[in-house]
Amino acid sequence: MKYLISGVLVGALAAGLAAAPAEASADDGGFAGSTSLRLTVSYPANTLSGTRTVVLSCDPAGGSHPQAARACADLRAHHGAVDHDPAEGICPMIYRPVIARAVGRWHDRAVSFRREYGNDCLMHARTGSVFAF
Repeated sequence: MKYLISGVLVGALAAGLAAAPAEASADDGGFAGSTSLRLTVSYPANTLSGTRTVVLSCDPAGGSHPQAARACADLRAHHGAVDHDPAEGICPMIYRPVIARAVGRWHDRAVSFRREYGNDCLMHARTGSVFAF
């Protein structure tokens, strides 16, 4: 009997948890919570002003990011993934390393991203407008 009650409780809890996201998606387009990311681009080989930082907020788009609406749309299109399969195009084979960082929250999910790319073109091909500042 003890196991039957536990099984019923586990089943009821699982059903309740499964229903919660469905209810949230009716009001907010499937996204719960807010987005605020501190985005940093640094050029390790550049000793003069080699680092830039902006804040990106989404829902509504804003912050200090100059292309906030486009950056938020890119994140939405890739379900919050900062790095994704590259868009079609060709990048030059120039080695000018760039480090991209994103720290904060994407719809109440913690984000901690860091990746080094061979150059700006490769970074933008894989991150869209997120680091376009």
